[in-house]
Amino acid sequence: MSPALSPTSSPSSSGIGPERLWASPVGSDLPFVLARANALSLAGTHESLVPFGLKVRSYSVLAIVSADTRPTQRELSEFLRLDPSQIVALVDELESRELVRRETDPSDRRAKVIVATDAGRALCAEARVAAREAEHGTFDALTLDERERLSDMLRLLATAPARPLAD
Repeated sequence: MSPALSPTSSPSSSGIGPERLWASPVGSDLPFVLARANALSLAGTHESLVPFGLKVRSYSVLAIVSADTRPTQRELSEFLRLDPSQIVALVDELESRELVRRETDPSDRRAKVIVATDAGRALCAEARVAAREAEHGTFDALTLDERERLSDMLRLLATAPARPLAD
């Protein structure tokens, strides 16, 4: 664990300002801490993507399709955990900027796959550099080894089968 925050310490012991709220029950609630870290990470990434006219969601779609994965809109919806209508809007916006295009899926002519254009791949490469710089700024409290372990653990959570809710 990073020396900046041990399991028994809080970000501030001054008792003044919002830092004192870490002593409340949510300060040790894993979903809250994860959500807060995510919010901070997203804010930094959003800021880094402004010069490219992208937000985290549109960047995510562009990055996925720039890797030549040729996903359908349904696959993007499921992977990004977004409503299909949100994916349609994201793809429409990227398509209007000529960064992606829809093509017929050769394995299912009723479906469309999303493909990056050359302009989309070029913009994505530039945006990726800025997003990585923002990522380093957000996670600079962690060592490289801690970042890798955190990434591995989050990927494990993100790919684990969903458990049914208890009655």
